[in-house]
Amino acid sequence: MKTCIACGMPMTKPEDFPLRDESMQSYKEKAASMAAFLVGTQGLDEGAALAQAKAMMASLPAWAGRK
Repeated sequence: MKTCIACGMPMTKPEDFPLRDESMQSYKEKAASMAAFLVGTQGLDEGAALAQAKAMMASLPAWAGRK
């Protein structure tokens, strides 16, 4: 079962997904995409960007407690 990365809500049927798109990213994929965004927009090096991405994701219910 997938959960919403923003609120942690269980997502079990197509209606639960934005625009019925069931292709939610994994933790690793989301961290990498957020890190790439931070590198491109804020000029952080990759290590710092990944650390910042993981810190931001830890505040979201779906990823709470992950490091």
